[in-house]
Amino acid sequence: MKKSSLVRRGGLLAAVVASVVLAGAAPASAAPGDGSAYGVKVDVKLLGQDAVKAGPFAAANTAGPTSSSLAKVDLTGILKAGAINAEAKRDDNSGAVTAKASTADVTLPLLKAALGNVGIKLVEAVCTATQKGVEGSTKLVGADLGSVGAVDAAPAANTQIKVGLGTLNVATIILNEQVKNPDGSLTVNAVHVKLLGEGLNALGSGDVVVSSATCGPAAPPMPLASGAGLWIGLGLLGAIAVPVGTRVLRRRSAQA
Repeated sequence: MKKSSLVRRGGLLAAVVASVVLAGAAPASAAPGDGSAYGVKVDVKLLGQDAVKAGPFAAANTAGPTSSSLAKVDLTGILKAGAINAEAKRDDNSGAVTAKASTADVTLPLLKAALGNVGIKLVEAVCTATQKGVEGSTKLVGADLGSVGAVDAAPAANTQIKVGLGTLNVATIILNEQVKNPDGSLTVNAVHVKLLGEGLNALGSGDVVVSSATCGPAAPPMPLASGAGLWIGLGLLGAIAVPVGTRVLRRRSAQA
């Protein structure tokens, strides 16, 4: 048998070995970490009015679109906002996920009866997932909650402010709400207004969320099919496939 034919057969066997090596080194789950973000979401029923469901506005996702923006939102009697920017991105080499949403010039007319004029110049939620874990934060610029007054620019996680109207608690404002989800991801809602009911003197029921980001857990780092992982895989392939091809060639030569 010709030597060129033997070399081709040795190469074919090396290719088979390569497929086994690559398959064995692939992570158990090829899906990378997920992330998402949006600017505003409303689901409320104000006293004596029809239910309003709107949003999420300017939604972004690691699966695409990874960024989104909107010039303004105007929901009469509920919320007004200026520019919204959201993004959700992952680094396929490190597995890290970052999600962020920012909403400018927010006013909340739905709270005017209880608190007066409520306004925030900028509302930002950030969530980051790395191999070390998942963490989130909120930034508020120029926040004035009417009769409640100014609040911290970086409120502690799950800061709650009770909103009263007369003798009733009609709403709760949660700043830097951080929710740990069953799948291991974290949701950060920079501002979450919860209306508590539809009874006498109540404002209504439902939820308003301003700037939300969800991420994690991070994906396995350095996939074999790209970056440094590819070179490691090729090194392993060379160490195994070349000796195999050489042994095949020597056996065939001995039989010729």
